[in-house]
Amino acid sequence: MSATGQATGQKSWLVAVLLCFFLGGFGVHRFYVGKIGTGILMIVTFGGLGLWVLIDFIMILIGKFTDKQGLELAR
Repeated sequence: MSATGQATGQKSWLVAVLLCFFLGGFGVHRFYVGKIGTGILMIVTFGGLGLWVLIDFIMILIGKFTDKQGLELAR
């Protein structure tokens, strides 16, 4: 369980941050957390021309980004 009381998944928060920062335009962070469909969309749109990557990066940093099952990333 996390500090917010929500269950925590197996995927690392730090790995997701780094993948989003360095390879966000290819959606690698979304593949990492199991969101394959949106990962493919990010490849096709180059991360929503950067906007989608920026939003995901901020969401990961503030702890609102979840894995495929809706679980928080492990810190």
